[in-house]
Amino acid sequence: MMIRKTSFITALLFLFLNFQVNSQRGKTSSQTTKGSSQTAKPSSQKDKLPRSTPETEGVSSKGIMEFLDAIAQTKHEMHSIMILRHGKVIAEGWWNPYRPDLKHTLYSLSKSFTSTAVGFAVAEKKLSVNDKVISFFPGKLPKTITPLLSDLRVRDLLSMTAGQHPDPTGPVVMTDDWIKSFFATPVLNKPGAVFLYNSAATYMLSAIVQKVTGEKIIDYLTPRLFKPLGITGMDWETDPSGINVGGWGFRIKTEDIAKFAQLYLQKGKWNDQQIIPEEWVEEATTTKIDNAPYDEQAKKDSSDWKQGYCYQFWRSRHNSYRGDGAFGQYALVLPEQDVVIAITSETMDMQGELNLVWKYLLPAMQVDQSTLNKNDAAVLKKRLTQLKLPLPAKPDSTFKIISVSGKSFKIDSNEKEIEKISFSGKGDAITLILKTANSGNNAYALHFGNGRWIEGKTTMLGPSLVAGAKGHFEGLPPSQVAGSYRWKGPATLEMQLRYIDSPHTEIMTFYFDGDKISVDMLDSFKALDKKVTLTGNR
Repeated sequence: MMIRKTSFITALLFLFLNFQVNSQRGKTSSQTTKGSSQTAKPSSQKDKLPRSTPETEGVSSKGIMEFLDAIAQTKHEMHSIMILRHGKVIAEGWWNPYRPDLKHTLYSLSKSFTSTAVGFAVAEKKLSVNDKVISFFPGKLPKTITPLLSDLRVRDLLSMTAGQHPDPTGPVVMTDDWIKSFFATPVLNKPGAVFLYNSAATYMLSAIVQKVTGEKIIDYLTPRLFKPLGITGMDWETDPSGINVGGWGFRIKTEDIAKFAQLYLQKGKWNDQQIIPEEWVEEATTTKIDNAPYDEQAKKDSSDWKQGYCYQFWRSRHNSYRGDGAFGQYALVLPEQDVVIAITSETMDMQGELNLVWKYLLPAMQVDQSTLNKNDAAVLKKRLTQLKLPLPAKPDSTFKIISVSGKSFKIDSNEKEIEKISFSGKGDAITLILKTANSGNNAYALHFGNGRWIEGKTTMLGPSLVAGAKGHFEGLPPSQVAGSYRWKGPATLEMQLRYIDSPHTEIMTFYFDGDKISVDMLDSFKALDKKVTLTGNR
């Protein structure tokens, strides 16, 4: 759960903004082979992508299963994967309780969609990448406009070379006027010359598109991108002025991510119609800045974060490129293989996750065709339908569990602003009721199963790296959640609340001692020493 507080926020935002750049690195081979190209044409069944089997498209099902085996032995928590070759889905799976119909937070993968909105605006001659950024917002500028700020162009925002230092995003998004705060941040380096990951720069792109089109980018993209691709139900966070935040906050389904990547693989063409100008696709996905100019070549060769930055896309090894977001949200395009891979997950080691793609999935696309066994496809398909995340273990039957149903506890003052915790029970299900300072006369009721997930919805904000941004999640629908619990001892109850439209989980451990209670609350992406402990009495 997330109560908006300013404490710890700057650190969280700093982690968010630098997460991908500082991901751990590994080394893989660079062998690639050429694949044939075929334009994807979604079937009439609700605009779903066409389906095939791995072997039919020249891919080894065994290789994909080896990837699944390898992932299962790591700490990478996969939520979904979809693999396309020659425009057809050859493998798809969701780790229960994640589902194909659920949207998933994209974090910085959102940036690639913002770049696409800029591309449409450029094609419609509403702006140019050489336009000066200050020209769009004359009423938001500081009293003194330095030559460096005056020189800042749209292309510099696109390529993360705005010249600001340090990254201003954390301070900017905690203000009421993000545009004015962005311009108030000094430009210290020549625009276009030095790479610095800067989500506030992406926000400015969103603001510029809205200024020249009169529409939020989510609305501007709807008839141009989402409708042609059959993408529906998307949503995007806004700032206090009603501008889509651009650099994060976009949510779509896994298949929608795959469609977007496939559109770029097809150089902007969809159903024999040119959706995005081919020139923009080329411009947006080729290197614009060396983002690691002083690193040794060996380090570059082992990292997917040192291959160069484009227009809100990253270049990757094996002559691929991608949009990606914190904790492992990927739209990966491999032109030489005619392959697209969409992944949602929660991992603290994004490079490690990509290393497994290169180690197992890439070779699966390069096998000797004569060795493929079409019968393996059925085994893989069954495996993919049985994917699931681990449930909390059921209790040891040797101890007697206390009853918590009907108990309520008044909670001492705390940073999460939780005032009261109550429990009710029905069968093996437990309902946790949280009264907070901002829940008014209502309370949040959350449901948990024993050895199973109970799904529901809640307006309580979940864990997020950008919770400190003003306007965070304003106007968005309730979050989809799944809850499960276990007893770790006679008087120790652990509850896991998964926000299944995001990468994250909240883990709550309750310690009962007569009329007293203490609670440890920990977000899944935080270290143990970052837990918040609550205390209270009946």
